[in-house]
Amino acid sequence: MTTALATADPLARDGRPAPRWAVVAAHLVPLVTLPSGLWRILLGLGLPLGLRDGGQEVHLHGADTAYVIGLSIGIELLALLTLGLVRPWGERLPHWVPVLGGRRIRPFAAIVPAALGAVAVEAIWLFAFRDPTLAGLEFTGDGWKALLLACYLPLLLWGPLLAAVTVAYYRRRCRG
Repeated sequence: MTTALATADPLARDGRPAPRWAVVAAHLVPLVTLPSGLWRILLGLGLPLGLRDGGQEVHLHGADTAYVIGLSIGIELLALLTLGLVRPWGERLPHWVPVLGGRRIRPFAAIVPAALGAVAVEAIWLFAFRDPTLAGLEFTGDGWKALLLACYLPLLLWGPLLAAVTVAYYRRRCRG
């Protein structure tokens, strides 16, 4: 005898599906962080990308290379966590997770870090762009400055997108 409970997917959503706009916004977050990450990785791999320091082209080596590549990977992984706010693994841990697999995630265990993260990343990038002329950096040409801006300006969208997806998650998980 088969029951609906027995055939239900153990990783099915606890609540309603995420609104389409929230799914789109969640998928945009890793995309807005990608250009700056690629820019840093290229810099870490030895391309000076028009940056100068004291009149000399910037070339990273050793620990600096590891830092910028690690930073790029870390930022992209954090951005990918936004998908958990619209995917089943953001409501119930997958069974393959050791010890905790299959357990329901309490809504505020995701909402609080996501909300704090949205505020933090927006504050970081607003501070970073407090001088949009990039007066403190030297470039070999204006094209390189334009490239850096094109790669980094999308980061200003990270905070608002994450905040919007977090509100959608809250509404879906905490309101009836």
